[in-house]
Amino acid sequence: MGKASASIEHLYRVFTKPEGKDSKLAQIEEHLSDNLSDFLSQHVVTKAKSLEDIEKHFCDYQVPESPEFVSEHAEKLLDKLVAHSVNTYSPTFIGHMTSALPYFHLPLAKLLVGLNQNLVKIETSKAFTPLERQVLGMTHELVYGQSEVFYNQYLHSARQSLGAFCSGGTIANITALWVARNKALRAEGKFRGIAQQGLAAGLKHYGYQSLGILSSKRGHYSLSKAVDILGIGREQMLMIDCPTQRLSPEKALALGQEFQQQGNKLLAIVGIAGTTETGHIDPLDELADVAKELDCHFHVDAAWGGATLFSRQHRQKLKGIDRADSVTLDAHKQMYVPMGAGMVVFKDPGDSNAVRHHAQYILRAGSKDLGATTLEGSRNGMAMMVYASFNIFGRQGYELLIDHSIKKANIFAEMIEQHPNFELVTAPTLALLTYRIKPEFVVEPSEAENEILDRLTVIVQKQQREAGKSFVSRTRLAVEKYGSQIITVFRVVLANPLTTKQDLKNILQEQLDFAKKTKAWKELKAGRDLMVDDKKQSVG
Repeated sequence: MGKASASIEHLYRVFTKPEGKDSKLAQIEEHLSDNLSDFLSQHVVTKAKSLEDIEKHFCDYQVPESPEFVSEHAEKLLDKLVAHSVNTYSPTFIGHMTSALPYFHLPLAKLLVGLNQNLVKIETSKAFTPLERQVLGMTHELVYGQSEVFYNQYLHSARQSLGAFCSGGTIANITALWVARNKALRAEGKFRGIAQQGLAAGLKHYGYQSLGILSSKRGHYSLSKAVDILGIGREQMLMIDCPTQRLSPEKALALGQEFQQQGNKLLAIVGIAGTTETGHIDPLDELADVAKELDCHFHVDAAWGGATLFSRQHRQKLKGIDRADSVTLDAHKQMYVPMGAGMVVFKDPGDSNAVRHHAQYILRAGSKDLGATTLEGSRNGMAMMVYASFNIFGRQGYELLIDHSIKKANIFAEMIEQHPNFELVTAPTLALLTYRIKPEFVVEPSEAENEILDRLTVIVQKQQREAGKSFVSRTRLAVEKYGSQIITVFRVVLANPLTTKQDLKNILQEQLDFAKKTKAWKELKAGRDLMVDDKKQSVG
């Protein structure tokens, strides 16, 4: 098929009239709508090429001179892009916080793109603006549970906002800490506030040497981005070791007091409700007391674990979250919404005014434009996807999903503990756990053997990924059992409701099969055999 004509008539048809129903794009659309899982299994290859090989498909650095027929381009996308994408829908993809999506998001996504609303201002999102405010109100109520009178007053207020919709947890965390910074260096006397006069003037006015933010070492990397962007500096990101995977309130108080006694201001304590690496939850209630003692903002990063609030059985694990000044949640994690749906909610709706901005042509003073209190400007209407999910699943539906995921994680943890060649490293608090291969002949590994086990974990994880049947991720952790030594572990996220017990058994067996063929396994076995021989000789 040749190139399309670059006539205005052809371009007009691209905007107004699709090609016939037998076109490739129409076939893709029909197949996607009929069965997404089947489409992915047919078009996403099981054994992917290397990244370097895939990059060869995307080396052109100039925009093509001539137009191309839509169907012809669709074929290219299938061959170059879709075929080498990651099948996050697969029940054996259990390595990251990405899961299969409910089917109804596909037609909704088409509607979302078709409407093409811009949530920065009401003039391009007249109905979507109140919808987004309602979604933020629903999320706020999930966290804080305020009265009907409260939500009637603040849900659609032009002067306050219950939170901000964001593209993800990173922007949500930055927004929360941006608010904390501006509140700490608010206007006072002749000082017109940090937003007007800057960080240096604010520190000078209040007599602070610097500002700081405190969290455990399990804190998300977005916190380091936040202190960088906010001008605080990464050296003022105070991170505490946590061999138990939870932030110690006693250590947080001691470090916070020491920091402030040196002439600094602790801006915020960040508690984690579902750490990215292990899924642990910090003692939020106690950390709220510490924040009060230190007179600082208390932010909870519940991007992963916030959805646990839907579960009556497990919500107590987040005890104290309602005492936070701000909370981050990601709907594209355990609320099963497509990527790009993060939120931050504020206990005090007036906090959003700490970062309020205006412009003459939009975001005018007194308007309800959402862009006035959000870091991002132009945004699509992803709140519609969350709104649909809230209504279609309801609290009961989400409760079933959360409870099922945590139960499955505990089943997998039990399978690992009962297997002689695996070691459970961190048990699941939510639907995350970590483990590693530890051959049954290595009872109590030495430091040197732990290093070999690290190599074994890395090799197996890479081989399993390249084989394409399943995927687990890996990370490095300090755990109480091994003191100061950091070990490499498999990291598993069990959020996909389609993952079965048999899938998990198969994943373990595949890992063990790979492991037994490695040099590292043989090296461990030879070392242990030598130890046995030495022991026999010494006894003899």
